[in-house]
Amino acid sequence: DEFISSPPRKTVRFGGTLSEILLKYEKGDTTDFELLKHQLSDPDIKDAQIINWLHEFRASVAYLTKELEQLVNILLKLPWLRRSREVVEEYLGFLGNLVSAQTVHLRPCLRMIVSQFVPPRITIREDDVDISDSDDDDENISENFNTCHRALQTVARYVPSTPQFLMPILVEFFPFINKSERTLECYVHNLLRVTVYLPTLRLQILELIIEKLLKLDVSTPQQDIEDAEETANNSASEEKSTEEGLFDMEEDEDRKGSKVVSPSTERMAHPLAERLDILMTILFSYIKDVCHVDGKLDISNTKDLYRDLVSVFDKLILPTHASCHVQYFMFYICSFKLGFAEAFLDHLWKKLQDPNNPSVIRQTAGSYIGSFLARAKFIPIVTVKACLDLLVNWLHKYLDNQDTGANAYCDVALHGPFYSTCQAVFYTLIFRHKQLLDGNLRKGLSYLQSLNFERIVMCQLNPLKICIPSVVNLFAAITRKYQLVFCYTIIERNNRQFIPVVRSGTGGDLVQTCTNPLDSFFPFDPYILKRSKKTIDPMYQFWEELSAEDLENLKTPIKKGTSEDEDDDFLKGETPQNDGVVEIAPNSYESNTRSPVSSIGSPADCYVPYPL
Repeated sequence: DEFISSPPRKTVRFGGTLSEILLKYEKGDTTDFELLKHQLSDPDIKDAQIINWLHEFRASVAYLTKELEQLVNILLKLPWLRRSREVVEEYLGFLGNLVSAQTVHLRPCLRMIVSQFVPPRITIREDDVDISDSDDDDENISENFNTCHRALQTVARYVPSTPQFLMPILVEFFPFINKSERTLECYVHNLLRVTVYLPTLRLQILELIIEKLLKLDVSTPQQDIEDAEETANNSASEEKSTEEGLFDMEEDEDRKGSKVVSPSTERMAHPLAERLDILMTILFSYIKDVCHVDGKLDISNTKDLYRDLVSVFDKLILPTHASCHVQYFMFYICSFKLGFAEAFLDHLWKKLQDPNNPSVIRQTAGSYIGSFLARAKFIPIVTVKACLDLLVNWLHKYLDNQDTGANAYCDVALHGPFYSTCQAVFYTLIFRHKQLLDGNLRKGLSYLQSLNFERIVMCQLNPLKICIPSVVNLFAAITRKYQLVFCYTIIERNNRQFIPVVRSGTGGDLVQTCTNPLDSFFPFDPYILKRSKKTIDPMYQFWEELSAEDLENLKTPIKKGTSEDEDDDFLKGETPQNDGVVEIAPNSYESNTRSPVSSIGSPADCYVPYPL
């Protein structure tokens, strides 16, 4: 109120009032107009001058037509954000007046606002070279972002069609992935804030963000991330040992006992993985905030967001091969309530069984079902059994249709969805067999026998030849243990039929054996980004390394007619827990050329020998 009632301070200015200058310009006298442009472009322009000019411009927006676009662009370049509150308020009022009277300037206004979604750039001079980067130390950056969103809301209030003009600008201004982590973090955070007050853009904005995350994800294979971490850990260990050698003091003994965790341990060694980790953390936080109101799950909000995320999943994630981390947004939202997990499984199931879908999409859907059932702790065993029933019944019907056909032979190109479903079933059984048998052994065995694995394994399509060896070997060991089916004869026959592939290269001939003809992968293999994994780990089922006792138990079949009361360490053992031993085991992403051996927390490529 004080500001509005107080008269503007006098400032030095030339050329008369704005309306006079613009009238002279229309008549061809450009002297004062050029002087006006020069004053507005002055980097040392004072707050009082800006306020005076904006006050006049607000009263003269009718003159600011397309012909004066150059003048409007100078006004949009005014450094208004980092000025006094009075300047900010006057500028917001000017923006509202401008876009309501002259919608021709809507795009430039939107571009100006969106350009402020990242920290300002500063130039640092090093060795006579100017290095431009984002100013991460700007204390007012959060307040500036708030003001930008106020400006955008002001424009949207005056021009209802703002969203359709805004979206292409948001796409255009998205920073390149090699920009600083802070720049990417701020921009993605601000994009997600836009979805709160412009909900019609939410699906498109989520699509844009996840598309960029996906590019980051596929640019950083899991093996590269693990190698970078190992190298960083080795160099850190070397530095530490050097320091301990230099300073051989009594205090060193005390220091060794207490482990100090530095903030740098949260950083990913791989630069692209570091960016991805930060952005995934933001995405998880956004999902949580949208779905929860006052700390309680809001079903309506969660349903709406779930629909948007499933739409993005279908469009971007499902057709992308071997992404490692981005797909976990579906894993996370499904953890909020069992109904969402079941809806996601049903969605994947429809994709898998629909013959109108491309074979590769159906195969990927199968991979997602198996990996989700195996890894999601929040899915109860009742749901697992219901899904196994669906999948196994579909396999048997598939075999019914193939028994008399001319295509009843082992061929990935013909039967890809069948093999993918087999692998999903085998993989689920490996992770969940203890829970399936827990409590009532006889009832559990009866259920597993009812699935009739023998017919699937022994069929002409020969799934054991196509599925990943690590999965096949563990499935064989478990089914032999419970006398469900004996797979080893088939495995040995398949091994004899494998033809090595000889590839010539500059380094000579390379002999390879294809161990993943299905080119399949497990979408929910362990999540290894340090910050964002804290969100996933509590609900994630890790694989525990098999102990020597477990391996021995796998070699010893249970006796027919085992009583429920008889103790069997392997049977009565607990299901794999989150805090168990994490094993270095197969990586499905690289298994198209060799037996997988490099992922963390997946079933090992162990081979349990069968008795001769």
